[in-house]
Amino acid sequence: MAKRGKKYQEAVKQYDRTELFDAAPAFELVCKMAHAKFDETVEAHFRLGVDGRHADQQVRGAIVLPNGTGKTVKVLVFAKGDKAHEAEAAGADYVGADELANKIRTENWFDFDVVVATPDMMGVVGRLGKILGPKGLMPSPKSGTVTMDLTRALAEIKAGKVEYRLDKTNIIHTPIGKVSFGPEKLAENYQALVDAIIKAKPAAAKGQYIKSATVASTMGPGVKINPLRLGATQTK
Repeated sequence: MAKRGKKYQEAVKQYDRTELFDAAPAFELVCKMAHAKFDETVEAHFRLGVDGRHADQQVRGAIVLPNGTGKTVKVLVFAKGDKAHEAEAAGADYVGADELANKIRTENWFDFDVVVATPDMMGVVGRLGKILGPKGLMPSPKSGTVTMDLTRALAEIKAGKVEYRLDKTNIIHTPIGKVSFGPEKLAENYQALVDAIIKAKPAAAKGQYIKSATVASTMGPGVKINPLRLGATQTK
């Protein structure tokens, strides 16, 4: 395990790491313990009581956070013709087709945060699956990134839309803002994400759904939030 710095060690002494907090005091702690010279990102981590290896227990979706993410997002759009013009007008950072796919494939180019595609471009994008997939960049109808309504998709992404999905260990990791937002706005974003994850609960999920919830800034220690207060623990 990597050795933690002095400021991290000092932050850890400020609270009991085994304690389960309500959201408001948890974010107060996270903001208080942030010590980096830059505006740290705050992430939420949820361990779910599902098995993502089964298709009927997958949890994935997207939500526009009420207070945004605090991050300037670069969007790459795969589109042609009128749809390419629409994407450019809507504020896409990069728009193209095969030439952009080749640039990703041959130059290892990743100067973007989100990929959006019109359905007719998925033949081109699909060939990048092994490259984009592991980085969580593959567009998907479920997350609203495979669509004909590029104007709406880009407006939502630029406004602070985040995607959430299970990793291989059945944990969701999602950025919910910056330390500079303050505890109140972070708690609002967190609650919006929790509500979305609860709404996405698979019918096949049994027992406790959200097993644990932890929030932390980029350089700070994790603070546990009581999952029993989330109203999402048991099947109905």
